[in-house]
Amino acid sequence: MRLYDPDLMPPNLRAAHQRLDRAVDRLYKRGGFSSERERVEHLFAFYEKMRAPLGVGVKKLKRRRR
Repeated sequence: MRLYDPDLMPPNLRAAHQRLDRAVDRLYKRGGFSSERERVEHLFAFYEKMRAPLGVGVKKLKRRRR
């Protein structure tokens, strides 16, 4: 599709994508990403971490009887 191909998309849309990429880079990695692939891998890993069930790997505390 024309709108998703960086070589064919309108210049103003390409510029908006580049600004968004820079904003994401600043939010998620101080030094930025070296490639689009690195950015996507980092974001998917972050997403998977957030989707992990709460409490996985956390030891349960023993409850004291009263």
